[in-house]
Amino acid sequence: MPKQDRKHIIIEILGTVIGAAIMAFGVASFLLPNQLSSGGVSGITTITYYLLNIPMGTMIILINLPLFIFAWYRIGKEFLVKSLIGTVSLSLFIDILDKYPPITTDKFLASIYGGVVIGIGTAIILKVGSSTGGTELVTNLIKTYNPYISMSRYLTIIDITIVTLNVVFLGNIEIGLYSAITIYLYGKMVDIIFEGVYFTKLLFIISDKNQEIADAIKNEVQRGVTGLYGKGMYKNEDKLVLICAASRGDVYKIKDLARKIDKRSFIVVANAREVVGKGFKEI
Repeated sequence: MPKQDRKHIIIEILGTVIGAAIMAFGVASFLLPNQLSSGGVSGITTITYYLLNIPMGTMIILINLPLFIFAWYRIGKEFLVKSLIGTVSLSLFIDILDKYPPITTDKFLASIYGGVVIGIGTAIILKVGSSTGGTELVTNLIKTYNPYISMSRYLTIIDITIVTLNVVFLGNIEIGLYSAITIYLYGKMVDIIFEGVYFTKLLFIISDKNQEIADAIKNEVQRGVTGLYGKGMYKNEDKLVLICAASRGDVYKIKDLARKIDKRSFIVVANAREVVGKGFKEI
């Protein structure tokens, strides 16, 4: 095996174990002691932990075992091995950390910090193309049958159902309310780590002085400009639309330049979730 491939595999395994350790810390130190849930398998194991006194880590492995057996025939072996490492690591870390006192017994604080910490751990695991089993494994299994199906709606329904079961079995509606905060923050943290906290702006400028505005943006703001041809349907006229990706700090400068050159210019500013290329995020 080439040295580069070995290094890549080691990084993926380390990322899986580190991500699982962070997730376990969030579960054992914040969520589990306060009966909170982040949905998915952890929500089911929270119920069995309190009702049947079964260690959460042990139950996670028991639930995932049939999934792994079935997945062996459907999913690539590399992903499956990494997911197995993630699941076992998560289970072991939870059972170890569960022996220590919780960080807080305040459900509100636990829902916030638990969601953030679990989101960070999950994002690290997803970054290295792995999982900790559960709903992530189910998603990948379903996609082997239909790669175009959108799973977000179904996963949301699953999470809501499991949190509802937590409320029913544990007899406290506040569990559901606080768990909703956890699930929201968990998802937001994954988005932030994957896509960044900074939103780039996208400006669309329509003007009769396109060249002057484009030159001013390039020379004074040092941003590239692209022109796309369109048609104004009100007057049925062909129009050149200037498109410019810019940071938040540059938006005012660009708008000001465009309005100074052409007071009648039409400007639309939109959020661009991610921009990759020169002057922005480099991959």
